[in-house]
Amino acid sequence: MAGGPGRSPAPCHQAALSMIQSLRAATVAAVAAAVAALALSGCGAPTGLSDGGAAPPVAAQPSPKPLWPDWSDGSRKRPGPAVPGAQPPPEPLAHGPAVPKEGLSAIDVDDVIRADPRAKQFGGLARSERPGQPGIRPPVLRDLTDDGSPELIISADLESGRTVLAVYTARDGKVVPILYTAGKRLAVETVGTDLVVRSASDDGAEQDVRYRWDGARLSSVSDIKTYKNDDADDAAGADGTDRAAKEAGP
Repeated sequence: MAGGPGRSPAPCHQAALSMIQSLRAATVAAVAAAVAALALSGCGAPTGLSDGGAAPPVAAQPSPKPLWPDWSDGSRKRPGPAVPGAQPPPEPLAHGPAVPKEGLSAIDVDDVIRADPRAKQFGGLARSERPGQPGIRPPVLRDLTDDGSPELIISADLESGRTVLAVYTARDGKVVPILYTAGKRLAVETVGTDLVVRSASDDGAEQDVRYRWDGARLSSVSDIKTYKNDDADDAAGADGTDRAAKEAGP
């Protein structure tokens, strides 16, 4: 029989209502916590990614700069493997001109050529202002030792078809030779403070040698050969066999 007006609900009914209300509250709290976690993880963004801020700046890499553009042929530019080796430090030219405080730019190039025994072979050549004829190319000054003072770079095209390159620095008021090399169809350029010398090898390849200041002289840090039919790899042939191994033989 139903109870009359004013009577309170049965105890079991009250307990059931309290349980339902608690479950509803717990469900709402769990959903809110999940939404907050997703928002913090960045999943709320349309793309699923969060804004990581501005990207760091990218440092510009030095590009090759020809010393004698008219003598350069636009050859391929690639670094090569390191070449180990060490030599005793070079000595100043015994009868070289004194270097004033203005540096190598203030000395007479002819005095340097006459004082260097290795450069005497092109001492009698005339000045050359364009490629294709024997002569001494215009001297160039470039800082290759990263000390703020430029080095003196001299190059001469000989009648034999070879080109000689000599580089000098100043030390304690004296002229010091720090590089001497020669080759066919020489093209020279700088990459930062490195000096890159490209020449034609006797086997028909292009040889690229990269020199870097080691504290005493310009030392070779890479030496590679590029063959005309090697478009994908400088050292591998068309069948994937290492060309250096082929040349070395069994």
